[in-house]
Amino acid sequence: MRPTLYFEGPIDKLNWHVIKLLWPYLLEYKGRVALAMSCLIVAKLASVGLPFILKDVVDTLDANKTAQTLSVPIGLVLAYGAVRLLTVITGEIRDTLFGRVTERAIRRLGLAVFDHLHRLDLDFHLERRTGGLSRDIERGTSGVSFLMRFMVFNIVPTLLEIAMVIGIFFFNYGVAFASITFISVLAYIWFSVIATEWRTEYVRDAAKADSLSNTRAIDSLLNYETVKYFNNEKYESERYDQALDQWEVAKRKNRLSLFALNGGQALIIAIAMTAMMALAAYKVTHNEMTLGDFVLINAFMMQLFMPLNFLGFVYREIRGALANIERMFSLLDKHPSIVDKPDALDFEPKRGELSFENVSFSYDDRPILRNVSFKVAAGKKVAVVGDSGAGKSTLIKLLFRFYDVEQGRILIDGQDIRQLTQDALRRAIAIVPQDTVLFNDSLVENIRYGRPNASDDDVRHAIKLAHLEDFIASLSQGWDTKVGERGLKLSGGEKQRVAIARAILKGSPVLVFDEATSSLDSRSEQAILSALREVAKGHTSLVVAHRLSTIVDADQIVVLSKGEIVEQGNHSSLLAQDGLYAKLWRIQNEQQHLSV
Repeated sequence: MRPTLYFEGPIDKLNWHVIKLLWPYLLEYKGRVALAMSCLIVAKLASVGLPFILKDVVDTLDANKTAQTLSVPIGLVLAYGAVRLLTVITGEIRDTLFGRVTERAIRRLGLAVFDHLHRLDLDFHLERRTGGLSRDIERGTSGVSFLMRFMVFNIVPTLLEIAMVIGIFFFNYGVAFASITFISVLAYIWFSVIATEWRTEYVRDAAKADSLSNTRAIDSLLNYETVKYFNNEKYESERYDQALDQWEVAKRKNRLSLFALNGGQALIIAIAMTAMMALAAYKVTHNEMTLGDFVLINAFMMQLFMPLNFLGFVYREIRGALANIERMFSLLDKHPSIVDKPDALDFEPKRGELSFENVSFSYDDRPILRNVSFKVAAGKKVAVVGDSGAGKSTLIKLLFRFYDVEQGRILIDGQDIRQLTQDALRRAIAIVPQDTVLFNDSLVENIRYGRPNASDDDVRHAIKLAHLEDFIASLSQGWDTKVGERGLKLSGGEKQRVAIARAILKGSPVLVFDEATSSLDSRSEQAILSALREVAKGHTSLVVAHRLSTIVDADQIVVLSKGEIVEQGNHSSLLAQDGLYAKLWRIQNEQQHLSV
């Protein structure tokens, strides 16, 4: 069963269990979290105190107005400024302290997801959509930042302040003021949640359309050459425009629904503020309240509704952030089927002897290999040939443990590869793949990738053996030349030489060549074959070949057909058998003569 990467169904509720998943990442700085929470409480208490100071300032000014005195309540004004400054400073300290916590959590999470993706099965990476996957990771890490910033510093403090203000109104001004505040806040929150739930479908559609358009763009750009080969630029543009059209429609519906949300919130705020101010004005005119009380009530209502004004946005974004974080955590929930055993050996093969014993393997219920048995003695060269689909490349995937055999076993220096750690196994094997994909980096760093800590002298030696010296000398920037994404600036032959240099630099006891010279011309092929023969001395070589002329010197040739070994022997003995190998040899010779 191949893994499914994306949630396609609706998200029916807030996934608060995501907080539990995040918690370990946030506890790395317990002291910072506690100090940030202390600053939050101080800031909120100070903000609640501000309207009281403002009330005293107004009442004092109002009382002194009739006396025509010049004494201004400077102390109260200074106190107001000091408390206002305290509110801002504690908020900045809180953000600075908690910012470090959030950034470290994002770093840890991002690294965990990155490492985990590299541990997942080959099937996962064959099925993945790179553009959508990168967006899911990006939105997940952004979601962590948003969730921490707004939930901790917006939702929680606002709810705390609402409770405090309603209590103040109730004890200082009576049930009417407290009731209006409570009912208006409740109505505001209820409407915001209901309207946001209604809008969720449009937000989700916009996010899906965004991922789709991004996936289409990246897939097309990654396959730039194929697009050009088939003159399909217009076709790709139309497909991309179709995805953008879906995005445009979704964004338009999203924008219109946001207008409805904001309009409803504004109406509730207007009704609540009007009712509170009318009641306060009535009390002032009847001398039941002072002018300062009127200002205090107005200030509290403004303080309450300013953060609440963002509630719809914050609720929707927190909802989306939780979904995006859960989507990212879902990647961590995917478990690779190829895992090291608890007692796996960090064994370092020295001789590199390989044995395939009764190996059988099928993929999606389609048999690929059936009871394949052969040995590659230490220091010897064994080639595997056969028609297309015979299972040649599957042998290499099994050797690297991208898949595990269903029956039989594969041994290296007498050890079942399933008993070794994957790291130890793959350290022992260097490969020159048929399709060499390079990083968008310099030529030298792509070669050094075979052994990142290799010295420049080691790299130059590998370059020499791979016959890359003349090519590098012809480049204006030498080995610092950028090769382009996936090595698009290099020809197929040049890329294979880089792969050969990379494999040489790795220095493993086992060398695997998967059609390693398929992109080389005859002259280059012979030069590199000569070099490979030198490099292969003292190494075990397993060669998957299409061109039979490249493996005539093999100590043994294994001929596969429909997943079974039909012939084994060296070049001469297989020709003498006049079987499948001899038939393939004659066909290739005829093709070579025709091409000449």
